[in-house]
Amino acid sequence: MFTVHAADGRGLTDMKRSTFTALTGAIAGMVATRAFAADSVGSQATPHGVQRVAMVIYPGMTALDMIAPQLIFAALGNTDVQLVWKDRTVVLTDTGVPIVPTAAFDEIASGLTVLFVGGGGGPDSFSVMNDPKVVGFLQRVGPSAEYVTSVCTGALILGGAGLLRGYRATTHWVVHDLLATLGATPVSERVVVDRNRITGAGVTAGLDFGLQMAAKLRGDDYARMLQLMFEYDPQPPFNAGSEAKAGPQIAGEVQANFAPLVAGLKKNAGIAQARLATS
Repeated sequence: MFTVHAADGRGLTDMKRSTFTALTGAIAGMVATRAFAADSVGSQATPHGVQRVAMVIYPGMTALDMIAPQLIFAALGNTDVQLVWKDRTVVLTDTGVPIVPTAAFDEIASGLTVLFVGGGGGPDSFSVMNDPKVVGFLQRVGPSAEYVTSVCTGALILGGAGLLRGYRATTHWVVHDLLATLGATPVSERVVVDRNRITGAGVTAGLDFGLQMAAKLRGDDYARMLQLMFEYDPQPPFNAGSEAKAGPQIAGEVQANFAPLVAGLKKNAGIAQARLATS
C-alpha cells in the first residue's frame, strides 16, 4: 500500500497500489487516445487484456533500477504490477530504503506479460543469482512470460536462471563481461532487444528501458507522451555517463570503488555457470 501522510506524520489515508496504477493509467490515457495512436506513424500497439507485470525485488537491490520502470508500467493502464519476493517481508535496498513486496513468489501464476529483475549493489544481492527460491521462481515463470527483462545487474540474475543463454544482452558496464559467463552475448548498448529478452544497462537506463517497454506494449506515440509527461529530457551537468566519456582516470576510480561488488558477482556467476552446466 501507499500511505499519504499529513505534515504531523499521521496517516490520512491508505491507497492500494492497484488504485495508484489505475490513476496514473487514467492520466496517461487522457493524452494517449486510441484515435491519436491509430493515426500516428510508427505506433504499433498490440491489443491486450489486463497485462501482468512481476518485478522481482530483494535485499540489497538498487531502488532506481526498479522505480523508474515501475513508474512507466504503472502509467500504462489496464496493468497489474506486482513487486515480488520470497515472502511479504520488507526488503531494504542497498541505500537502506525499505520496500514492501506486494506478492510472494508462490502467489504469482505463469503467463506473465512482463517478468522484470533489477540490479543490486548491496552485499546481500551477490548471492541472489544462486538462491534456489529465486532461481526456481524465474525458471517457473520465465519460459511463459511474453517479455523477460532486466535493468543493470538484474541481467546476471536472469542469466543465473539460464534465461539469457543464446541471447544478446546488456548490464552495468563494470560487469559486462560476466554476461558471457552465463551464456549471453554482451552488447554495449543502453537497451538491448533480442526477441522477447529486453535488457537495460546500468541504473538510470531504467527510464530508457521503461519507455522501450511502453512502446512495445502501447505503441511509439504513447511512449513519446509518457516521456513528455515525465519530462525525460536528460541534460546532465557532466558528460561522464559512460566509461568512454568519463575517461580512464574517472573510470579507474569507479572500478576501484566497485571492486568488492564485481568480485562478489564474479564469484556467484562462476557458481551459476557450473550449476547451469549440469542442468
